[in-house]
Amino acid sequence: MRLSRSVVLFAAALLTSALTGPAAAVGGGHCERQERVRIPGAELQQSACLDDLTTAGLAGTPYTDMADQAGLTAKATRNPSGVPGLQIDGYFPDDSHFNNTHGWQHDAQFVIRLPDRWNGGLVVTGAPGTRKQYATDTAISDRVLAQGYAYAATDKGNSGSDFYRDGTRPGDAVAEWNRRTTQLTLAAKRAVAQRYGRAPRRTYMTGISNGGYLTRWQLEHHPELYDGGVDWEGALWTADGPNLLTSLPVAVARMFGSARDEDLYAAGFAPGSEFLWPYHEKAYWGVTQKIYRAEFDPSYDTACPGASAGSTVEQILAPCPSDAAYDYAARPASVHRAVARVALTGRIGRPLITLQGDLDTLLPKATDSDVYAGMVTRSGRGPLHRYYTIEGGTHVDGLYDTYPDRLRPILPCYRAAFDALTAWVERGVRPPADHAVGRPAGGDVTGSCTLAGD
Repeated sequence: MRLSRSVVLFAAALLTSALTGPAAAVGGGHCERQERVRIPGAELQQSACLDDLTTAGLAGTPYTDMADQAGLTAKATRNPSGVPGLQIDGYFPDDSHFNNTHGWQHDAQFVIRLPDRWNGGLVVTGAPGTRKQYATDTAISDRVLAQGYAYAATDKGNSGSDFYRDGTRPGDAVAEWNRRTTQLTLAAKRAVAQRYGRAPRRTYMTGISNGGYLTRWQLEHHPELYDGGVDWEGALWTADGPNLLTSLPVAVARMFGSARDEDLYAAGFAPGSEFLWPYHEKAYWGVTQKIYRAEFDPSYDTACPGASAGSTVEQILAPCPSDAAYDYAARPASVHRAVARVALTGRIGRPLITLQGDLDTLLPKATDSDVYAGMVTRSGRGPLHRYYTIEGGTHVDGLYDTYPDRLRPILPCYRAAFDALTAWVERGVRPPADHAVGRPAGGDVTGSCTLAGD
Protein backbone atom coordinates (compact mmCIF):
# COMPACT_ATOMS: atom_id res chain seq x y z
CA MET A 1 0.00 0.00 0.00
CA ARG A 2 1.60 3.22 -1.20
CA LEU A 3 0.11 6.69 -0.91
CA SER A 4 1.81 9.06 -3.32
CA ARG A 5 1.95 12.75 -2.53
CA SER A 6 -0.32 13.50 -5.51
CA VAL A 7 -2.93 11.07 -4.22
CA VAL A 8 -2.75 12.59 -0.75
CA LEU A 9 -3.06 16.13 -2.13
CA PHE A 10 -6.08 15.14 -4.23
CA ALA A 11 -7.78 13.44 -1.29
CA ALA A 12 -7.11 16.42 0.96
CA ALA A 13 -8.55 18.78 -1.63
CA LEU A 14 -11.63 16.57 -1.94
CA LEU A 15 -12.16 16.66 1.80
CA THR A 16 -11.97 20.44 1.99
CA SER A 17 -14.23 21.05 -1.00
CA ALA A 18 -16.84 18.38 -1.71
CA LEU A 19 -17.27 17.48 1.94
CA THR A 20 -17.43 20.98 3.35
CA GLY A 21 -20.94 21.85 4.34
CA PRO A 22 -23.10 22.94 7.26
CA ALA A 23 -21.79 21.73 10.59
CA ALA A 24 -23.75 19.24 12.62
CA ALA A 25 -25.34 20.90 15.61
CA VAL A 26 -23.04 20.89 18.63
CA GLY A 27 -24.50 18.59 21.25
CA GLY A 28 -26.87 16.95 18.74
CA GLY A 29 -28.42 13.54 19.29
CA HIS A 30 -26.26 10.89 20.92
CA CYS A 31 -24.19 9.22 18.17
CA GLU A 32 -26.08 11.19 15.53
CA ARG A 33 -25.35 9.96 11.96
CA GLN A 34 -23.83 6.78 13.37
CA GLU A 35 -25.15 4.67 10.51
CA ARG A 36 -23.55 6.98 7.94
CA VAL A 37 -19.98 6.67 9.16
CA ARG A 38 -17.98 4.28 7.02
CA ILE A 39 -14.18 4.26 7.22
CA PRO A 40 -12.78 4.52 3.68
CA GLY A 41 -10.51 1.60 2.83
CA ALA A 42 -11.25 -0.37 6.00
CA GLU A 43 -11.50 -4.11 5.62
CA LEU A 44 -13.45 -4.36 8.87
CA GLN A 45 -15.07 -1.86 11.21
CA GLN A 46 -17.23 -2.14 14.31
CA SER A 47 -19.10 0.83 15.76
CA ALA A 48 -20.31 1.35 19.31
CA CYS A 49 -22.36 4.20 20.75
CA LEU A 50 -20.89 4.76 24.22
CA ASP A 51 -21.81 6.89 27.21
CA ASP A 52 -18.15 7.65 27.93
CA LEU A 53 -15.27 7.49 25.44
CA THR A 54 -12.60 8.14 28.10
CA THR A 55 -10.69 5.50 30.02
CA ALA A 56 -12.84 6.13 33.09
CA GLY A 57 -15.72 4.62 31.17
CA LEU A 58 -13.79 2.18 28.99
CA ALA A 59 -11.49 0.50 31.52
CA GLY A 60 -12.37 -3.16 31.76
CA THR A 61 -14.21 -3.15 28.42
CA PRO A 62 -13.04 -4.23 24.95
CA TYR A 63 -12.84 -0.56 23.91
CA THR A 64 -9.44 0.10 25.44
CA ASP A 65 -6.43 -1.83 26.74
CA MET A 66 -5.11 -0.57 30.06
CA ALA A 67 -2.22 -3.07 30.03
CA ASP A 68 -0.85 -1.57 26.82
CA GLN A 69 -0.77 1.85 28.50
CA ALA A 70 1.29 0.62 31.46
CA GLY A 71 4.10 2.90 32.56
CA LEU A 72 3.33 5.82 30.25
CA THR A 73 1.67 8.01 32.88
CA ALA A 74 2.10 8.69 36.59
CA LYS A 75 -0.41 7.04 38.93
CA ALA A 76 -1.65 10.39 40.22
CA THR A 77 -2.55 11.63 36.74
CA ARG A 78 -6.03 13.15 36.74
CA ASN A 79 -8.08 12.80 33.57
CA PRO A 80 -11.47 14.11 32.51
CA SER A 81 -14.37 11.74 31.94
CA GLY A 82 -17.98 11.69 30.82
CA VAL A 83 -17.55 12.21 27.06
CA PRO A 84 -20.33 10.39 25.17
CA GLY A 85 -19.95 9.55 21.52
CA LEU A 86 -19.19 7.01 18.84
CA GLN A 87 -16.18 4.66 18.83
CA ILE A 88 -15.15 2.84 15.68
CA ASP A 89 -12.63 0.01 15.82
CA GLY A 90 -11.34 -1.78 12.77
CA TYR A 91 -8.46 -2.53 10.46
CA PHE A 92 -7.21 -1.81 6.98
CA PRO A 93 -6.10 -4.60 4.62
CA ASP A 94 -2.71 -5.95 5.71
CA ASP A 95 -0.84 -9.24 5.39
CA SER A 96 0.82 -9.26 8.83
CA HIS A 97 -0.73 -10.55 12.04
CA PHE A 98 1.12 -9.24 15.12
CA ASN A 99 -1.87 -7.43 16.67
CA ASN A 100 -4.25 -9.82 18.45
CA THR A 101 -6.55 -7.13 19.87
CA HIS A 102 -10.22 -8.21 19.73
CA GLY A 103 -8.96 -11.64 18.67
CA TRP A 104 -8.58 -10.36 15.13
CA GLN A 105 -4.93 -11.42 14.65
CA HIS A 106 -4.66 -8.65 12.08
CA ASP A 107 -2.44 -5.57 11.77
CA ALA A 108 -3.24 -2.02 10.65
CA GLN A 109 -5.82 -1.78 13.44
CA PHE A 110 -7.19 1.64 14.35
CA VAL A 111 -9.55 3.33 16.76
CA ILE A 112 -11.56 6.44 15.88
CA ARG A 113 -13.57 8.30 18.54
CA LEU A 114 -16.19 10.89 17.61
CA PRO A 115 -17.59 12.82 20.60
CA ASP A 116 -21.18 14.05 20.56
CA ARG A 117 -20.00 17.58 21.33
CA TRP A 118 -17.43 18.34 18.63
CA ASN A 119 -15.22 21.42 18.50
CA GLY A 120 -14.41 21.10 14.79
CA GLY A 121 -10.97 19.51 15.25
CA LEU A 122 -9.26 16.16 14.81
CA VAL A 123 -6.24 14.74 16.64
CA VAL A 124 -4.27 11.87 15.07
CA THR A 125 -1.59 9.74 16.71
CA GLY A 126 0.36 6.51 16.32
CA ALA A 127 1.33 4.06 19.04
CA PRO A 128 4.57 4.68 20.96
CA GLY A 129 7.27 2.01 21.06
CA THR A 130 5.94 -1.33 19.85
CA ARG A 131 2.55 -0.82 21.49
CA LYS A 132 -0.88 -0.80 19.86
CA GLN A 133 -3.73 1.59 19.11
CA TYR A 134 -5.04 2.09 22.67
CA ALA A 135 -1.63 2.84 24.19
CA THR A 136 -2.12 6.61 24.52
CA ASP A 137 -5.74 6.62 25.65
CA THR A 138 -4.86 7.97 29.09
CA ALA A 139 -2.00 10.18 27.92
CA ILE A 140 -3.68 11.81 24.90
CA SER A 141 -7.19 10.60 24.04
CA ASP A 142 -9.00 11.45 27.28
CA ARG A 143 -8.13 15.13 27.34
CA VAL A 144 -8.52 15.93 23.67
CA LEU A 145 -11.91 14.20 23.64
CA ALA A 146 -12.98 16.29 26.64
CA GLN A 147 -11.90 19.38 24.69
CA GLY A 148 -14.19 18.33 21.87
CA TYR A 149 -11.72 16.90 19.36
CA ALA A 150 -12.33 13.79 17.32
CA TYR A 151 -9.49 11.31 17.89
CA ALA A 152 -7.82 8.64 15.75
CA ALA A 153 -4.96 6.26 16.59
CA THR A 154 -3.17 3.53 14.64
CA ASP A 155 -1.11 0.50 15.63
CA LYS A 156 1.28 1.63 12.86
CA GLY A 157 0.79 -1.58 10.85
CA ASN A 158 2.90 -3.82 13.10
CA SER A 159 3.55 -4.12 16.81
CA GLY A 160 5.26 -6.15 19.50
CA SER A 161 8.89 -7.17 19.89
CA ASP A 162 8.83 -9.16 16.62
CA PHE A 163 7.68 -6.21 14.51
CA TYR A 164 10.94 -6.37 12.52
CA ARG A 165 9.69 -9.54 10.81
CA ASP A 166 7.12 -7.49 8.89
CA GLY A 167 7.99 -6.70 5.27
CA THR A 168 10.55 -8.07 2.86
CA ARG A 169 13.31 -5.44 2.87
CA PRO A 170 15.23 -3.88 5.76
CA GLY A 171 13.31 -0.87 6.96
CA ASP A 172 9.95 -2.03 5.59
CA ALA A 173 8.28 -2.27 8.99
CA VAL A 174 9.14 1.29 10.05
CA ALA A 175 8.33 2.66 6.59
CA GLU A 176 4.86 1.16 7.00
CA TRP A 177 4.35 3.19 10.17
CA ASN A 178 4.39 6.37 8.14
CA ARG A 179 2.09 5.06 5.41
CA ARG A 180 -0.42 3.78 7.95
CA THR A 181 -0.51 7.14 9.73
CA THR A 182 -1.19 8.96 6.47
CA GLN A 183 -3.85 6.39 5.57
CA LEU A 184 -5.62 6.79 8.91
CA THR A 185 -5.49 10.59 8.76
CA LEU A 186 -7.25 10.63 5.39
CA ALA A 187 -9.81 8.06 6.53
CA ALA A 188 -10.46 9.85 9.83
CA LYS A 189 -11.03 13.15 8.06
CA ARG A 190 -13.65 11.47 5.91
CA ALA A 191 -15.27 9.80 8.92
CA VAL A 192 -15.46 13.16 10.70
CA ALA A 193 -17.14 14.70 7.66
CA GLN A 194 -19.69 11.89 7.55
CA ARG A 195 -20.46 12.16 11.26
CA TYR A 196 -20.69 15.94 11.60
CA GLY A 197 -21.55 17.11 8.07
CA ARG A 198 -18.28 18.89 7.39
CA ALA A 199 -14.57 18.18 7.28
CA PRO A 200 -12.45 19.07 10.33
CA ARG A 201 -11.55 22.72 10.60
CA ARG A 202 -8.20 21.83 12.18
CA THR A 203 -6.19 18.60 12.24
CA TYR A 204 -3.30 18.06 14.64
CA MET A 205 -0.70 15.29 14.61
CA THR A 206 0.93 14.26 17.86
CA GLY A 207 2.58 11.34 19.61
CA ILE A 208 5.00 9.93 22.15
CA SER A 209 8.38 8.34 21.29
CA ASN A 210 7.78 6.52 17.99
CA GLY A 211 4.56 8.52 17.83
CA GLY A 212 6.70 11.65 18.11
CA TYR A 213 8.80 10.38 15.20
CA LEU A 214 5.59 9.94 13.20
CA THR A 215 4.61 13.52 14.04
CA ARG A 216 7.91 14.85 12.74
CA TRP A 217 7.73 12.71 9.59
CA GLN A 218 4.13 13.65 8.78
CA LEU A 219 4.78 17.38 9.15
CA GLU A 220 7.81 17.01 6.90
CA HIS A 221 6.15 14.91 4.19
CA HIS A 222 2.42 15.68 4.37
CA PRO A 223 1.99 19.16 5.86
CA GLU A 224 -1.11 19.60 3.69
CA LEU A 225 -2.96 17.16 5.96
CA TYR A 226 -2.25 18.90 9.27
CA ASP A 227 -2.28 22.30 10.92
CA GLY A 228 0.47 21.54 13.44
CA GLY A 229 1.86 18.97 15.83
CA VAL A 230 3.30 18.23 19.26
CA ASP A 231 6.27 15.86 19.31
CA TRP A 232 6.80 14.23 22.71
CA GLU A 233 10.39 12.91 22.63
CA GLY A 234 10.19 11.54 19.09
CA ALA A 235 12.79 8.99 18.01
CA LEU A 236 15.40 10.39 15.63
CA TRP A 237 16.44 8.47 12.52
CA THR A 238 19.17 9.85 10.29
CA ALA A 239 21.08 7.83 7.69
CA ASP A 240 24.54 8.72 8.98
CA GLY A 241 23.60 9.05 12.62
CA PRO A 242 22.83 9.89 15.25
CA ASN A 243 20.04 7.40 15.75
CA LEU A 244 19.18 4.61 18.18
CA LEU A 245 21.83 2.37 16.63
CA THR A 246 24.61 4.85 17.40
CA SER A 247 23.80 5.43 21.09
CA LEU A 248 22.41 2.13 22.37
CA PRO A 249 25.37 -0.17 21.56
CA VAL A 250 27.47 1.65 24.17
CA ALA A 251 24.74 1.04 26.75
CA VAL A 252 24.65 -2.65 25.81
CA ALA A 253 28.44 -2.80 26.04
CA ARG A 254 28.24 -1.44 29.57
CA MET A 255 25.75 -4.20 30.42
CA PHE A 256 28.44 -6.74 29.41
CA GLY A 257 31.21 -4.88 31.24
CA SER A 258 33.03 -3.67 28.13
CA ALA A 259 32.16 0.03 28.48
CA ARG A 260 32.54 2.54 31.30
CA ASP A 261 30.20 5.21 32.60
CA GLU A 262 32.37 7.76 30.79
CA ASP A 263 31.59 6.01 27.51
CA LEU A 264 27.88 6.49 28.09
CA TYR A 265 28.40 10.18 28.76
CA ALA A 266 30.38 10.45 25.52
CA ALA A 267 27.51 8.70 23.70
CA GLY A 268 25.07 11.38 24.92
CA PHE A 269 23.61 9.91 28.11
CA ALA A 270 23.10 12.69 30.62
CA PRO A 271 25.20 13.02 33.77
CA GLY A 272 22.74 12.77 36.63
CA SER A 273 20.71 10.03 34.94
CA GLU A 274 22.75 7.22 36.50
CA PHE A 275 20.01 6.29 38.97
CA LEU A 276 17.85 5.32 35.98
CA TRP A 277 20.44 3.08 34.32
CA PRO A 278 19.68 -0.15 36.22
CA TYR A 279 16.03 -0.01 35.18
CA HIS A 280 16.91 0.67 31.55
CA GLU A 281 19.40 -2.21 31.58
CA LYS A 282 16.55 -4.54 32.52
CA ALA A 283 13.70 -3.05 30.49
CA TYR A 284 14.92 -1.07 27.50
CA TRP A 285 18.51 -1.02 26.26
CA GLY A 286 19.03 -4.62 25.20
CA VAL A 287 15.68 -5.30 23.60
CA THR A 288 15.52 -1.94 21.81
CA GLN A 289 18.97 -2.30 20.28
CA LYS A 290 18.43 -5.84 19.07
CA ILE A 291 14.99 -5.45 17.48
CA TYR A 292 15.76 -2.17 15.69
CA ARG A 293 19.12 -3.50 14.54
CA ALA A 294 17.25 -6.56 13.22
CA GLU A 295 14.89 -4.20 11.39
CA PHE A 296 17.59 -2.23 9.58
CA ASP A 297 20.60 -4.59 9.67
CA PRO A 298 19.34 -8.20 9.83
CA SER A 299 22.57 -9.68 8.46
CA TYR A 300 24.70 -8.43 11.39
CA ASP A 301 23.71 -11.34 13.66
CA THR A 302 21.22 -13.72 12.08
CA ALA A 303 21.04 -15.86 15.23
CA CYS A 304 20.12 -13.05 17.63
CA PRO A 305 17.31 -12.13 17.75
CA GLY A 306 16.65 -14.49 14.85
CA ALA A 307 13.07 -15.33 13.88
CA SER A 308 11.75 -14.01 17.20
CA ALA A 309 12.92 -11.72 19.98
CA GLY A 310 11.76 -14.38 22.43
CA SER A 311 8.74 -16.17 23.85
CA THR A 312 9.20 -15.11 27.49
CA VAL A 313 9.70 -11.69 29.04
CA GLU A 314 13.25 -12.63 30.02
CA GLN A 315 14.12 -13.73 26.49
CA ILE A 316 12.58 -10.65 24.93
CA LEU A 317 14.39 -8.21 27.21
CA ALA A 318 17.75 -9.99 27.03
CA PRO A 319 20.41 -8.20 24.97
CA CYS A 320 22.37 -9.83 22.15
CA PRO A 321 26.05 -10.12 23.15
CA SER A 322 27.05 -9.18 19.62
CA ASP A 323 25.40 -5.79 20.00
CA ALA A 324 28.03 -4.74 22.52
CA ALA A 325 30.43 -4.38 19.57
CA TYR A 326 27.93 -2.99 17.05
CA ASP A 327 29.42 -0.09 15.04
CA TYR A 328 26.75 1.55 12.92
CA ALA A 329 29.22 3.82 11.12
CA ALA A 330 31.19 0.80 9.90
CA ARG A 331 28.20 -1.13 8.62
CA PRO A 332 27.63 -1.54 4.86
CA ALA A 333 26.06 1.23 2.80
CA SER A 334 22.95 -0.94 2.42
CA VAL A 335 22.24 -0.53 6.14
CA HIS A 336 22.50 3.24 5.89
CA ARG A 337 20.21 3.19 2.85
CA ALA A 338 17.64 1.21 4.84
CA VAL A 339 17.64 3.89 7.55
CA ALA A 340 17.58 6.62 4.88
CA ARG A 341 14.20 5.31 3.74
CA VAL A 342 12.66 6.53 6.99
CA ALA A 343 15.10 9.30 7.91
CA LEU A 344 14.03 12.73 9.07
CA THR A 345 15.17 15.97 7.42
CA GLY A 346 13.91 18.77 9.67
CA ARG A 347 11.96 20.32 6.77
CA ILE A 348 8.67 20.65 8.63
CA GLY A 349 5.83 22.42 6.86
CA ARG A 350 3.60 23.22 9.83
CA PRO A 351 4.14 24.51 13.39
CA LEU A 352 5.72 21.89 15.66
CA ILE A 353 6.41 21.89 19.39
CA THR A 354 8.98 19.37 20.65
CA LEU A 355 9.28 18.25 24.29
CA GLN A 356 12.03 16.08 25.74
CA GLY A 357 13.15 15.29 29.25
CA ASP A 358 16.74 16.08 30.17
CA LEU A 359 16.93 12.68 31.92
CA ASP A 360 15.63 10.63 28.99
CA THR A 361 17.72 7.47 29.28
CA LEU A 362 16.43 5.68 26.20
CA LEU A 363 16.61 8.56 23.70
CA PRO A 364 19.21 10.94 25.15
CA LYS A 365 18.30 14.50 24.24
CA ALA A 366 21.87 15.25 23.20
CA THR A 367 21.60 12.72 20.37
CA ASP A 368 17.91 13.18 19.64
CA SER A 369 15.84 16.33 20.08
CA ASP A 370 18.87 18.63 20.38
CA VAL A 371 19.97 17.29 17.00
CA TYR A 372 16.51 17.48 15.46
CA ALA A 373 16.06 21.09 16.58
CA GLY A 374 19.33 21.88 14.80
CA MET A 375 18.10 20.10 11.67
CA VAL A 376 14.92 22.19 11.66
CA THR A 377 16.92 25.40 12.02
CA ARG A 378 19.40 24.48 9.27
CA SER A 379 16.54 23.66 6.92
CA GLY A 380 15.21 27.20 7.34
CA ARG A 381 12.10 26.09 9.25
CA GLY A 382 13.16 27.43 12.64
CA PRO A 383 10.25 29.91 12.89
CA LEU A 384 7.85 26.94 12.75
CA HIS A 385 9.48 25.13 15.67
CA ARG A 386 9.61 25.42 19.44
CA TYR A 387 11.70 23.10 21.62
CA TYR A 388 11.28 22.75 25.38
CA THR A 389 13.54 20.65 27.58
CA ILE A 390 11.66 19.36 30.62
CA GLU A 391 14.02 19.27 33.60
CA GLY A 392 13.55 16.04 35.53
CA GLY A 393 11.64 14.43 32.67
CA THR A 394 12.48 10.95 31.45
CA HIS A 395 11.20 8.67 28.69
CA VAL A 396 8.15 7.27 30.52
CA ASP A 397 6.21 9.14 33.19
CA GLY A 398 5.57 5.96 35.16
CA LEU A 399 9.09 6.17 36.58
CA TYR A 400 8.02 9.29 38.49
CA ASP A 401 6.19 6.99 40.90
CA THR A 402 9.50 5.34 41.79
CA TYR A 403 11.54 8.55 41.94
CA PRO A 404 9.16 11.40 42.89
CA ASP A 405 12.01 13.36 44.44
CA ARG A 406 14.13 13.30 41.26
CA LEU A 407 11.71 13.22 38.32
CA ARG A 408 8.66 15.06 37.05
CA PRO A 409 5.99 13.77 34.65
CA ILE A 410 6.08 15.28 31.17
CA LEU A 411 2.33 14.79 30.57
CA PRO A 412 1.26 18.10 32.21
CA CYS A 413 3.83 19.94 30.06
CA TYR A 414 2.57 18.04 27.01
CA ARG A 415 -0.95 19.26 27.70
CA ALA A 416 0.35 22.81 28.08
CA ALA A 417 2.25 22.40 24.81
CA PHE A 418 -0.86 21.20 22.99
CA ASP A 419 -2.78 24.24 24.23
CA ALA A 420 0.11 26.46 23.16
CA LEU A 421 0.10 24.87 19.70
CA THR A 422 -3.62 25.44 19.17
CA ALA A 423 -3.29 29.06 20.32
CA TRP A 424 -0.36 29.49 17.91
CA VAL A 425 -2.24 28.00 14.96
CA GLU A 426 -5.71 29.37 15.59
CA ARG A 427 -5.08 32.76 17.22
CA GLY A 428 -1.53 33.60 16.19
CA VAL A 429 -0.29 33.55 19.81
CA ARG A 430 3.39 32.68 19.53
CA PRO A 431 4.67 30.25 22.17
CA PRO A 432 7.67 31.15 24.32
CA ALA A 433 11.10 30.83 22.76
CA ASP A 434 13.03 27.59 23.20
CA HIS A 435 14.07 27.03 26.80
CA ALA A 436 14.33 24.55 29.64
CA VAL A 437 11.20 24.18 31.76
CA GLY A 438 12.49 23.99 35.31
CA ARG A 439 11.48 21.30 37.76
CA PRO A 440 9.62 23.06 40.60
CA ALA A 441 10.70 22.48 44.17
CA GLY A 442 7.12 21.79 45.20
CA GLY A 443 3.55 21.92 44.00
CA ASP A 444 1.43 19.65 41.87
CA VAL A 445 3.85 18.37 39.23
CA THR A 446 1.46 15.59 38.17
CA GLY A 447 -1.28 18.05 37.28
CA SER A 448 0.28 21.33 36.18
CA CYS A 449 3.08 22.74 34.07
CA THR A 450 3.75 26.23 32.79
CA LEU A 451 5.84 26.36 29.65
CA ALA A 452 6.95 29.88 30.46
CA GLY A 453 8.61 28.50 33.62
CA ASP A 454 7.42 27.08 36.91
